[in-house]
Amino acid sequence: MEISTLATYHCLAFVWYFFVAYSISHVKTEERPSEVFLYGGQWKYLTVLNLVLQAVFYGVSFLADVLRLIKKLRCAKCVISSRDLLFSVLAFPVSMFVCISFWTLYTYNRELVYPKSLDGVIPLWLNHAMHTAVLPFALLEILALPHRYPAKKKGLILLGLVAFLYISWVLWIYSVTGEWVYPLFALFSPPGLAAFFAGSLAVIVSFYNFGEFLNRMIWGDSIVILDHKWKGK
Repeated sequence: MEISTLATYHCLAFVWYFFVAYSISHVKTEERPSEVFLYGGQWKYLTVLNLVLQAVFYGVSFLADVLRLIKKLRCAKCVISSRDLLFSVLAFPVSMFVCISFWTLYTYNRELVYPKSLDGVIPLWLNHAMHTAVLPFALLEILALPHRYPAKKKGLILLGLVAFLYISWVLWIYSVTGEWVYPLFALFSPPGLAAFFAGSLAVIVSFYNFGEFLNRMIWGDSIVILDHKWKGK
């Protein structure tokens, strides 16, 4: 894909995610259902954090494209490294996890993750923007251009650290409020909850590996050529 086309795509994706994040952050708190508590605001939900993550990723991607267009290759190399790290470790696996886990649980029993009372507060289009569109965007990014993945150990350590921080945030909110971010968690005993978190981590790691596999399968030698090209700058 031409750099100018990539720049247009990344700019539009950034604007879209910024708009969606803005829309969800301005849902009126006075209209919230009784199941939704105020502590932590929107920032207690992985879905909302993912929207911000995607906006940051596409903003960085657009910056990288602009730097390449104006031939600032030394700066572009640094920004592209950040872009690829963001995509491989967070943007792709978290998008897959948000979409697949949400709709799996929603199909089983929506009250566990998205109570029906939210339908009167969050429009249908916004629900799909948060929980559905994130997956095709992630897949389209892999098809659009090759990404350099970090060493497997480094990538998994970073992903595990972010997962640990979010789980710690969820547990902190429960310790302060006595309420779980998601009603699902109330169904588990402490050992069961630990097993659920471990299983979720295993799932998101599998999504990381799947992204790396897709990237290698689609682009193959192009990644190696890209590495040599940048090393030669």
